[in-house]
Amino acid sequence: MTHRILVHGVPDTPFIWSALIEQLGAHALAPSLPGFCAPPPAGFGSTKDEYAKWLVDLLQDQYATYGPLDIFGHDWGALLTLRAASLRPDLINSWAISGAAIDPDYGGHFVAHIWNTPLLGEIAIAASPRKMIEIILRQSALPPDIARHEAAAWSANMRRSILALYRSANALRFEGDWVNRLEALPKRGLLIWGAKDPYVPVSVARRFATRHGANLLIERNAGHWAIVERAKEISGVLLAHWQK
Repeated sequence: MTHRILVHGVPDTPFIWSALIEQLGAHALAPSLPGFCAPPPAGFGSTKDEYAKWLVDLLQDQYATYGPLDIFGHDWGALLTLRAASLRPDLINSWAISGAAIDPDYGGHFVAHIWNTPLLGEIAIAASPRKMIEIILRQSALPPDIARHEAAAWSANMRRSILALYRSANALRFEGDWVNRLEALPKRGLLIWGAKDPYVPVSVARRFATRHGANLLIERNAGHWAIVERAKEISGVLLAHWQK
């Protein structure tokens, strides 16, 4: 059995995986992105390349103990999963992503553009108190306990990290080496998408799966957090993917 790594996205914490981990019935490491649950390390600027290096370093440490790894990322965790797997395919047994993909033809969603804009991003994020984040997450079909937990983590450190991260990615508009290195992705790939994702449409998932020869599972009537909404169904698909 290979070791499993679950990488969360924005504006989440590792707790977002709790429903899926319960269904999987197996141990998985779910690390916290630096700056999301605690202050970032000294000198850490929360850019996409710094987060990618953090993940590669973590994968190297895990590989040294467990050997080739299965990695699953959601949202920004998906983008970092693809980047890390393309930089170090030798560490990866299989990869899976949900809710985001590195796609040069995708221009980024509305919120990403707001956060990417100096001053406007600061105003928007300051005008989003924890209660509003909880309401948004509950409206996105997250159970009350998960929505409440994730909203409670909406700290100044997380907000600063999010702004820096999105601005380093020009509101999710990827180009250059982040795109070109995808040719090195390991072959065992899987995309899991909510058909009603309001941030990254299914068309992006279809395009990525076709380009890179990966399997695609579309969860009907699920949104951006399909990993929570369809935890039982997705756990079965993941276990089959990992056991191939």
